[in-house]
Amino acid sequence: MRIPDTTAAEGAALNKRHARPVDLEVVIPVYNEEATLARSVLRLHRFLSQEFPYTWIITIADNASVDATPEIANALAGDLPHVNVVRLEQKGRGRALRAAWSTSHARVVAYMDADLSTDLRALLPLVAPLLSGHSEVAIGSRLLRSARVRRGLKREFISRSYNRLLHSVLRARFSDAQCGFKAVRADVLRELLPMVQNESWFFDTELLILAQRAGLRIHEVPVDWIDDPDSSVRILATALEDLRGVVRLVFRSRHGQQAQLRPLRTLHS
Repeated sequence: MRIPDTTAAEGAALNKRHARPVDLEVVIPVYNEEATLARSVLRLHRFLSQEFPYTWIITIADNASVDATPEIANALAGDLPHVNVVRLEQKGRGRALRAAWSTSHARVVAYMDADLSTDLRALLPLVAPLLSGHSEVAIGSRLLRSARVRRGLKREFISRSYNRLLHSVLRARFSDAQCGFKAVRADVLRELLPMVQNESWFFDTELLILAQRAGLRIHEVPVDWIDDPDSSVRILATALEDLRGVVRLVFRSRHGQQAQLRPLRTLHS
């Protein structure tokens, strides 16, 4: 793969991103993913080109990578149609998603992890209910009965424990807050994003809780998911951040701060 001039690639990507509205924008947030990025984007691009029936673009949202990720991302944007890059100089998966989603012109925005742990065949069932108006938010779930998951006992225990905590403390009605495979209708996202405070791993959970409190319909899709043994996610640090986020949302609820949420479903259906 050739490595084009960075400025030229970023300009080409920007033009592709804003040329015309599309049905779906898939964002891949990345931090130091030089080992897997090219393989994952090529695989996703091939799948969308051959099997996805709607118009689409892919955005690589690089949040302050210090390895070769930016060069690889720009090369992909220069070589592949419908691929572009957003570069942030601060870390944070939530920050990367916010930056990409805030400037999207797609009808539906989605994201998936850079390792593509989730089987891509779940993408159409994820976004079709949003494009049809059936739901406003859609999430992949590894905890539904028909999901097929391969991961270690430690991660399985932590994931199930965390989601049980959300159910008991925040009254969550969705099954899996952390699966890196989600989509949101762009019109309602514009209302939700300013309310989400977290810029890192708790971003997903906060977005979902706020969507639920706003009366939005959250569609769940069982997924086939294979754990990445080389994942850079720090389990303990992420768990502590999640717990702090849960406490903040409990405090927010008890002090009536959720009253600012309007009934978005009635506004945008």
